[in-house]
Amino acid sequence: MEGSLTQHHARVVWEGSKEDLRAHRLEIGGVDVAGSCSPQWGGDPAKADPEDMFVAALSSCHMLWFLALARERRLRVVSYEDSAEGELDHDSFSFTGVTLRPAVEFSEDPGPEVLAELHAEAHRRCYIANSASCPVEVAA
Repeated sequence: MEGSLTQHHARVVWEGSKEDLRAHRLEIGGVDVAGSCSPQWGGDPAKADPEDMFVAALSSCHMLWFLALARERRLRVVSYEDSAEGELDHDSFSFTGVTLRPAVEFSEDPGPEVLAELHAEAHRRCYIANSASCPVEVAA
């Protein structure tokens, strides 16, 4: 990687219709994702909404750092699953917090101290968490 700055891109195309005025398509990394607004605002619950994508981005970033750090320590992760949740305050138009709940299984248990170290370092390195204006908690 040359330099300390990188560019990241997404293309968003509005595809509103009578059925879903807020329908759009996100083109990210060569993948098309169907988007809408949150169902409480009349959006299609079968499509991704920006709030869920924010929570997913935090979870994904943490997971990728965790996996990289585990690999550096030669720890074999056999499964990783997160049930992340964010709380949105509609009065302030902002998230009040996001909680990540990763469940990780290793081929050999590294012990609670190592697990805590991996999550702490993954959280410290996560670009998305470092950019969020709300608290991001890791409840592992």
